[in-house]
Amino acid sequence: MLSRSANILFSCTLLFFNTALQADSGLKSHEHKNANTHSINLHDAINKTFEHNPTLHAFNYALKAQTGRQLEASLAPGTNVSFDIEDALGSGDFKGTDNAQATLSIAWVLEGKIRQGYIDVARAGTSSLSTQTKIKRLDAAAETARLYIISLANQARLNNAVKTLNLAKETVAAVKKRVTAGKTPEAELARARAEFARRQLGYEDIEHELSSAIRLLAAQWGETYPVFTQVEGNIFTLPAIMPFETLKTQIKQSPDLTRLMSDKRLKQAQLKLAESQSNSEWRVNLGIRHYETTNDQALVAGISIPFGERSRNKGRIIEARENLSQTLAEADALKVHIETTLYVLSEELQHSLHQVDTYSKDIIPQLEKALKETQRAYNLGRYSYLEWSSVQAELLDARSALVEASIDAHLKVIEIERLTGMPMAQLKMQPVNKS
Repeated sequence: MLSRSANILFSCTLLFFNTALQADSGLKSHEHKNANTHSINLHDAINKTFEHNPTLHAFNYALKAQTGRQLEASLAPGTNVSFDIEDALGSGDFKGTDNAQATLSIAWVLEGKIRQGYIDVARAGTSSLSTQTKIKRLDAAAETARLYIISLANQARLNNAVKTLNLAKETVAAVKKRVTAGKTPEAELARARAEFARRQLGYEDIEHELSSAIRLLAAQWGETYPVFTQVEGNIFTLPAIMPFETLKTQIKQSPDLTRLMSDKRLKQAQLKLAESQSNSEWRVNLGIRHYETTNDQALVAGISIPFGERSRNKGRIIEARENLSQTLAEADALKVHIETTLYVLSEELQHSLHQVDTYSKDIIPQLEKALKETQRAYNLGRYSYLEWSSVQAELLDARSALVEASIDAHLKVIEIERLTGMPMAQLKMQPVNKS
């Protein structure tokens, strides 16, 4: 189930950044980049994570160690061989070895169901660890997707910063033209230049954030010096909304719930082992005795039955039973937590998608129209610089809000997929018109 979930996260997030949509993403290049910029796609990023993630690599040793524990559990207790001499090297008639008795015997334990109990516990432990491994792979893929989105988001922010710089540059030129014509005081030109410098700082800040995001992404596969400087994709390609009731039906596929169910099977095996250990282990011995006096041999046999072990094992049975009950209670609590979290994420996703739709269709187009009219009025001397810059700021804020809402939607999708193991991207994707 979890391997399917990992593939789900793999495939669905890839769809979010379908390279077929990159042609209109506006992110293929920036003014500060050259044509030879190296990039990476999400498919390669997740493949690299699966192959080289340091945490996943370290966890492989735990799997190998568990293989050793399972092998140990399948081995039966060793057989004991003993050799005894009696009635020898004493005094009187027993001074030498003429009256000695020599016994050679072999002893072993009758385990009954205990051996199978050890094997079942070891197998359940292997299954539990295997589930944990798949969850760790899924977590690593989800974290890579999240860092990929953050990198893509910073590229979108940088793209906005380029537009902002161009607008600030055009503003300086327009104000300077009016100052030269004596229609505007020098103070307005100083303010425009200061705004341009401030926007340059903002651009540089985003450049640094993008560089850090790229480094964090590369660290997912143990790379400290990334060979790429960009990620491929379109932050404005968004998933369609999936009803909460549909998501709710997928709770049983939750990786976290699967982990608890695997843990439940381990606790059940441990309880069964503890119960089987309440039955005493009988020890049997069988051998042959030689009588030196008559040069005869005789068979010797014996059995050893521990006394009182049943009562001493009651505590372990109680512990195992309560551990199992705790796991079942945790599973019930987790189901409630997952359903509640899923509802909250679903509502937040719908809100983010609504924000994206409103900004892209209603707010930004109107502000762009307002900016054109305000700039025209400013050039004619009908509006002040303050009014013009105010509309500019509103448009820039709206563009930033569109990017942030798109980012938030993608992050919510990753959380939902991680929580349910369900591919939301099998639904129709909705490209967003952006300006």
